[in-house]
Amino acid sequence: MDELTKTAPLANPACWLPFTANRTFLQQPRLLSRARGMYYWTPDERPILDGTAGLWCVNAGHCRTEISAAIAQQAAEMDFAPTFQIGHPLVFALAKRLIQWMPPALNHVFFTNSGSESADTALKIARAYHFNRGEPERTLFIGREKAYHGVGFGGLSVGGLPRNKEAFGPLLEADFLPHTLDQSRNRFGQGLPEWGEDPALALGEIVRRHGAERIAAVIVEPVAGSAGVIVPHRDYLRQLREACDTHGLLLIFDEVITGFGRLGTPFATDYFSVTPDLLTTAKGLTNAAVPMGAVFVSDAIYQSFMQGSDRGIELFHGYTYSGHPLACAAALAALDIYEQEGLLTRGAELAPYFEKAIHSLHELSKVIDIRNIGMMAAIELESLPDAFGARGMAALQSAFDKGLLIRTTGDTIALSPPLIIQRDAIDEIADILRNVIGNLR
Repeated sequence: MDELTKTAPLANPACWLPFTANRTFLQQPRLLSRARGMYYWTPDERPILDGTAGLWCVNAGHCRTEISAAIAQQAAEMDFAPTFQIGHPLVFALAKRLIQWMPPALNHVFFTNSGSESADTALKIARAYHFNRGEPERTLFIGREKAYHGVGFGGLSVGGLPRNKEAFGPLLEADFLPHTLDQSRNRFGQGLPEWGEDPALALGEIVRRHGAERIAAVIVEPVAGSAGVIVPHRDYLRQLREACDTHGLLLIFDEVITGFGRLGTPFATDYFSVTPDLLTTAKGLTNAAVPMGAVFVSDAIYQSFMQGSDRGIELFHGYTYSGHPLACAAALAALDIYEQEGLLTRGAELAPYFEKAIHSLHELSKVIDIRNIGMMAAIELESLPDAFGARGMAALQSAFDKGLLIRTTGDTIALSPPLIIQRDAIDEIADILRNVIGNLR
């Protein structure tokens, strides 16, 4: 790495980092310069154990040579091909490969470039589906409090994190189910809580308020990730599916985080045995080597676009880079790794050990809750008076200084390590966090 690259944040603060306190960052930059397996390295060659799979996405570990080789080979053969009125073989091969991991009803794939684009695409398909059926008044969406569905205007509209959207003015009309975080009953719970509110009651109240004839779809994360690993009770998604069916509403699962093995099953739809009408993915799809997302669509929805004698464009939506050849090559190589190494289910074997290690921190005085499911966990810290988020930011910096990458949201530490992790690395994560949290002011 040359000297300019090492000093870039100080010498050239032209880059505006996303979801970052940029002024604070420039005073103490946290830089990563290379990666391999379970680790990043800083420009001065200090190893950083990856406790977050990058950003919930590098499920098979970093710099897998199989994926790098597939990208390079494809770049040399055909770097780009449009998918507007044209196709290329890889995009069809990938779609066929992916639906093998879906419930039989979800047998069509629309490719995007990110989780945000996947969310917006699913919302547009839901509205267009009702339009096709002669119900164009179905435009209202139902999201859930504390939800995150990306940063597009559609995803922001149905997201339940107020700070994410307060500066951006009017959005799409949406209403919200209550969140599933119940610390009065489920604090320090391990895995799925036994107790929780029936979502059918809340959805029924929303339907009475607006009328089912105005509602297009309900969208939820099976497990809320970015808000701090908020886990639903055991019957929540089944009850929500039944309630959507009762009121004639589409159900969308946002599996951008939970997809590709994070819960110890290929997808959360497998873990909870509940099938939505649409399902969004991204992140682990390519092991994050090339940006890519995908929306899985039920055959019933797809066929609503294919009816009639008109052979013109059925859905006026798409992206220049939908089904990009390099992304397809990366995704196919990532799927090979997932299947050959059993990574889509390995989390089920690791989860009990991971759970025990993370819950060993519950006696630390500043820890007020711990939540976990599969290979996801959250450690919630007591906030400093009048300084929400300060303790979380201090934990992020301290962990980085001690050689561990974590993610923080407010004062909650989130963990989602690569699925190749071994027990000694799980122990190392817990040991570093014990030191970090124990020394916070």
